[in-house]
Amino acid sequence: MSIEITGNIKTTEKTASYDDLQDMVASNDSGGRNPYGLTKKVIVVTAILWSIFQLYYTSPLPFWLQEIVRNMGMDVNVVIDDTKARSIHLAFALFLAYLSFPAFASSPKHRVPYQDWLFATLGAFLGAYYIFFYEGLVTRFGAPNTQDIIAGCLGLLLLLEACRRSLGLPLVIIATVFLLYNYVGQFLPTDWIISHRSGSLSQIINQQWITTEGVFGVALGVSTKYVFLFVLFGALLDKAGAGNYFIKTAFAYLGHFSGGPGKAAVVSSALTGLVSGSSIANVVTTGTFTIPMMKRVGLSAEKAGAVEVASSVNGQIMPPVMGAAAFLMIEYVNMPYSQLITHAFLPALISYIALVYIVHLEAQKMGLKGLERTDPPKPFLVSLMRALASFLVISIIYFAMEFSLGWIKTATPDFAFAIVSVLLAVIYLALIRRVARFPDLEPDDPNAKIVKLPAQKPTVNAGLHYLLPVVVLMWCLMIERMSPGLSAFWGTMALTMILLTQRPLLSFFRNEKDSHKTALFKQGINDLIDGLETGARNMIGIGIATATAGIIVGAVSLTGFGVQLSGIIEMLSMGNILLMLILVAIFSLILGMGLPTTANYIVVSSLMALVIVEVGKQNGLIVPLIAVHLFVFYFGIMADVTPPVGLASFAAAAISGGSPIKTGTVAFFYSLRTAILPFLFIFNTDLLLIDVGWAKGILVFVTATIGILIFTAATMNFFFAKNKWWETIALILAAFMLFRPAFFMEHLSPSVRDIEPVRITQEIESLKVGDNVRLKVSGLNPYGKQIEFYAQLPVPAGENGEARIQALGLTLLDTGEQIEFNGSPSPKILIDNVEIDSPAAKAGLNWDQTVLEVAVPQSSLPKELMFIPALLLAFGVAWNQRRRR
Repeated sequence: MSIEITGNIKTTEKTASYDDLQDMVASNDSGGRNPYGLTKKVIVVTAILWSIFQLYYTSPLPFWLQEIVRNMGMDVNVVIDDTKARSIHLAFALFLAYLSFPAFASSPKHRVPYQDWLFATLGAFLGAYYIFFYEGLVTRFGAPNTQDIIAGCLGLLLLLEACRRSLGLPLVIIATVFLLYNYVGQFLPTDWIISHRSGSLSQIINQQWITTEGVFGVALGVSTKYVFLFVLFGALLDKAGAGNYFIKTAFAYLGHFSGGPGKAAVVSSALTGLVSGSSIANVVTTGTFTIPMMKRVGLSAEKAGAVEVASSVNGQIMPPVMGAAAFLMIEYVNMPYSQLITHAFLPALISYIALVYIVHLEAQKMGLKGLERTDPPKPFLVSLMRALASFLVISIIYFAMEFSLGWIKTATPDFAFAIVSVLLAVIYLALIRRVARFPDLEPDDPNAKIVKLPAQKPTVNAGLHYLLPVVVLMWCLMIERMSPGLSAFWGTMALTMILLTQRPLLSFFRNEKDSHKTALFKQGINDLIDGLETGARNMIGIGIATATAGIIVGAVSLTGFGVQLSGIIEMLSMGNILLMLILVAIFSLILGMGLPTTANYIVVSSLMALVIVEVGKQNGLIVPLIAVHLFVFYFGIMADVTPPVGLASFAAAAISGGSPIKTGTVAFFYSLRTAILPFLFIFNTDLLLIDVGWAKGILVFVTATIGILIFTAATMNFFFAKNKWWETIALILAAFMLFRPAFFMEHLSPSVRDIEPVRITQEIESLKVGDNVRLKVSGLNPYGKQIEFYAQLPVPAGENGEARIQALGLTLLDTGEQIEFNGSPSPKILIDNVEIDSPAAKAGLNWDQTVLEVAVPQSSLPKELMFIPALLLAFGVAWNQRRRR
């Protein structure tokens, strides 16, 4: 999203000016055209109307109004269904795209040509085609008439042109290739692997423009239902002043450390990433302050830019407000957003911890100092006690709120909303009263000759009220388990009240006699209007990207191309899961050089996610679908870093005055710890906190953090001193043991033993409920290909072995034939039947498959024991380096 930058930027011959940076963000996120007069008013009003529509659609208001209308006896439907909402969403996006993005670099920037007005109007009409012809489309579903086909053809052309203007050619080329393949594939010889038989013009238009399988599919639905509100929330939060607050707070607490500005840049980017899903906007917002500061303490232009790029890009993986692709993920994986946050939190956190450590190591290698602190240093024990006391207070407040809100909803269900609103208002007033005791945070000039760090206490207290809407958002998501859209709506409502009232209330509590409260209130209204406009304009590219990516998804669905591609990828990877993951990572990086993260994720996940899961099964690795989608997501965001295209690197270089290619190269090197994490959580799902309790979760966090720090020290070639070659190898080995302890422990003390398939009923009777039994089976996959794969089944409750097998949905048959098991003949066990929607069916088992092997759990040493030699190895390297130093 585009975020306004405050403060003056002093420039040199190499660095970009303030206006240049704004143009860079605008041209990427909200359009490079800035017309005057009536045209500008049309764009602003349309953007505001789009935001208001999205707030109405996502809120409970339509359902409340529908109840009122029904009670009045009126037959009027005020609830907008999802299909119509997607149509309106695309209509707004197309209209604003043609008015905001010029056709070419030479096109006028300060006026809109007549042809663009025509394209904008026609695009909006075709985008809203569902609204105008809904009844007819429902009646002739699957059989479009001539009008539908003409509208669909024109709509696709206008969408592709809007995509070219707002996102560039790469996504347009890919979508066009899939459309052409959709039509031409039917004429290819039948023995070709990519031939198909679904390509008439009527079928294509029906799929792409009439049904919800193409342009108006899941991707556009997620943009409509979830993403818009979160982008709007971030825009409004920045208008309120939270961006400057986050930066100042990070510098107050970290700026005095060695390489402090770099560490503060990482933390401030992480905090900005809480509400920003745009890598480039994050770079420009925080980088205009942090990059010059990093250069002041001794970091080179390229390293300063690279630190900012690496930390800003990771904002998209940082809960609670991840990039737009995360909201697509919850639809594709069919998972609540609160659960996705739980899985994504640990990798994102340890990634940021590693980046702080990278800055620390760079500072140690170069002997860099921090900035002069304002506060006197406090003893470590005092700081620790304060941190523990703060954590204890927060925990008490949390449990008190959860108990009191639960009691309120039980005791007074009809007045719970009003009571909670009053409580929030009281909390807000208390926070504002405290904030009023401290001066406002003014933006500093990072290029000033003397830069003094802000004091900690007044800085952190000057913006406490900004945390309230974030808390409301998190509470609705994680505790109340509301949908992401509704959670963002209530967070936005809390933020709206802050925008409108913070200035008058601060003036009131400060007893400012000469201030005009009405003027301050109007200033808040102007901020709200600006935020509504900014949020909508930042959504243009995302709306167009999700609609265009829907063309690719629709073509894959209609032609069955995913099946053919899976065969090609399997052939290239030779059935090896690690090689396949490397190929997918490279594929994501290459696509990401031209596609935004959201479109990249849609394309790669729709083509490759299920293929990875299937190949994993064939290799004996049961990969959860969420792990595969996060893998694709991580490498999608890496494309914002990777040269030669990485746009975030170009933005940072424009600020630092360094080389864009070198900045991107260093940023990619710094981001290696992000690149290694997806491979690790594919093979060790504990990192995603899947089926992990609190105690084990804490252990995983501690060991994973130590592991990523050790891996960072190895890749940076510096721990406590410069690494020798064998020390680097030892550190990588220690990190690998911490991340994948089971890899080593399985060789020392296997956790499973193989049994003959004929003994499965007998053995499963003695197992604990919840234990996992792994079957190796042979049979036909859904596409008629003979394969061998593994399936994992949790042991259900049952009186005996036969009852447990039945509870799994399995019927097994001893055929009387013999198969080989560990070099000896064994009875052949056939799966005679699998019940629909049973655990066995969900694991991929089917009738007429042969059970080749069965692995059951056995007593073994805990894999966590491998942490001991890993830590000893790392400690040995540390001791040797400290002795040498």
